[in-house]
Amino acid sequence: MKRILAIIILAGAALAALPFLLADRPPRPYQGWIEADTLFIGAETAGRLTKLDVAESQTIEAGTPLFKLDSSSEEAAVSAARAALAQSQAALDLSEAAQKRPEEIDVLRASEREASARLELAEQDLDRTRVLVERGTSTRANLDTATATEAANRAALDNVRSQIILAALPARDETLRQAREAVAAAKAELASAEAALARRSVSAPAAGSVETLYYRRGEVIPAGRPIVALLPPENVRVRFFVPETEIARFSLGQPIRVTCDACRPTDAKVSFISKTAEYTPPEIYSLEERAKLVYRVEAIPSDPKALRPGQPVDVLTGPRP
Repeated sequence: MKRILAIIILAGAALAALPFLLADRPPRPYQGWIEADTLFIGAETAGRLTKLDVAESQTIEAGTPLFKLDSSSEEAAVSAARAALAQSQAALDLSEAAQKRPEEIDVLRASEREASARLELAEQDLDRTRVLVERGTSTRANLDTATATEAANRAALDNVRSQIILAALPARDETLRQAREAVAAAKAELASAEAALARRSVSAPAAGSVETLYYRRGEVIPAGRPIVALLPPENVRVRFFVPETEIARFSLGQPIRVTCDACRPTDAKVSFISKTAEYTPPEIYSLEERAKLVYRVEAIPSDPKALRPGQPVDVLTGPRP
């Protein structure tokens, strides 16, 4: 009986001391890994790779040339589009210019002066005939002839002046509209050809490190296939899982500490907390974590270059160690 009583007393003392013993234990880390959204950059159309400007593991800035495909066909298309635009522009300039050449207008102006002189002579002859008819020394038939001659010369002068005005006018409105639309279409064709040529040379859309080169110079690249895998630092995240009983401890923007084997610890901030629970993923091998419902949490590291995609990590909360 005394032995049983002693065992009960020792057990009670151990239970009483347990909170004090656990208080000194460090918090249990959460298991996770480094996730990365790699940019797979390729060409929109097929072609032969003629130039490769980067190497694997190279760190580049946004706008750095990555690669270039053979562009001989696109360059020829640009030249043809420029020639078509020049032709359309010349047709428009011709339509907007006077319908007659300056030399032809000079001929018409000479005809105008000749017609004006004839009209002046006819007017003088008509005036003299009227005076003679009034005096009775000329017949009415002579007056009719002089009147008709003056009218004919006046009409001839008006005709020449109308030809001069018409020669100085541009083409008809319909012709001008057609010529302007042809120029607009040629400009669109040129812009399309230049865009196709520009797409044969691809630059980095963001700063980052070149992870993989899938093709080498001289190889034929199918359309849509990636040539360069680029990893921007901002696309690196820490993904870990928190049991449902502890998820209330986390909030967006909360600082955490990320540690891993053979790497220096780094800080991160929580950027995502899943709203639904899921079963522990198979990547988590801890016996304590298996068959438990957990919540996926993601964080953005302050120094993404210190971490590698796929690397297993431990996540700690609270003050820095």
